[in-house]
Amino acid sequence: MSRYLVRRFLIAIPVLMGISLVLFTVLACAPGDPFEELATNPNVPPEVRMNLRAQFGLDDPVAVRYLKWFTSMMRGDWGFSFVSRIDVQTLILQRLPTTLFVLGSATLLGVLVGVPIGVMSAVRPYSIFDQIATTLAFVGFSLPTFFTGLLFILFFSLYLDWLPFIYRADIDATGWNYVWQSLKQAIMPISVLGLFQGAALTRFTRSAVLEVIRLDYINTARAKGLSERVTVVKHVVRNALIPVVTLLALQIPGVFAGAVITEQIFRVPGIGSLLIASILANDTPVIMAITFVFSVLVVASNLLADIVYGWLDPRISYR
Repeated sequence: MSRYLVRRFLIAIPVLMGISLVLFTVLACAPGDPFEELATNPNVPPEVRMNLRAQFGLDDPVAVRYLKWFTSMMRGDWGFSFVSRIDVQTLILQRLPTTLFVLGSATLLGVLVGVPIGVMSAVRPYSIFDQIATTLAFVGFSLPTFFTGLLFILFFSLYLDWLPFIYRADIDATGWNYVWQSLKQAIMPISVLGLFQGAALTRFTRSAVLEVIRLDYINTARAKGLSERVTVVKHVVRNALIPVVTLLALQIPGVFAGAVITEQIFRVPGIGSLLIASILANDTPVIMAITFVFSVLVVASNLLADIVYGWLDPRISYR
């Protein structure tokens, strides 16, 4: 296992380098100038703008700029935000915990909702429960997160007035009241992302369980006298979860994309909303850092999925 992990980490290095190179090249070739506001300001002399461009290396060739950026990134220097006027790593570390909390909770909610419902639908195929669950799963998977988020705001915030529709980082409370207020404002963004994931997991889990439950070794387990519950939980679900874990790992990039939109809708102070603001302001150092962080999280989630494979199926060996 240790050698496998080391090999995967070594493979991840050129993968992340390739991703960062593509992202940096695309951003470098994109139109726009982070100092455009200074260029149109008559109170700022042109030489000041030229000195700033030279200071940040914006007039250097793309290859030179990329090498400088990557070497600085490896040293822990993520650059300087043109808009916020502070270090990029400070900006990201301020917002990353909020994004990880929302995404982690949403993924956990999706698994807790999608996997049990998918298993129950497969155990009782074509029943009323299966038909209702399948219909809701199709509806939930078809609706985009921005539309679901607006429906949640209209119903739970404006109509029922149960939940706040703006996520605040400066909650004026302490103790358990602070915990309750934090959870209360996180319910809707977590539910929007989690139910979207849960809808896809429900359909995929149902298909995987239906494929496994008809195999011969399941009939053999039943013939040996094992109860239906033990047969389903111990033999069916564990083997059916292997393709589900694959789907969950492949969903991670889509979850990040959905988080960017959801954070904008609910004003969640995470790195998704920071990415949108940085794109609008053409703040290239922040955009590069955030996309690189997303890339690292995607690679790490796929590595975690490979490790879970071995726990689900002991026949899988790591060489």
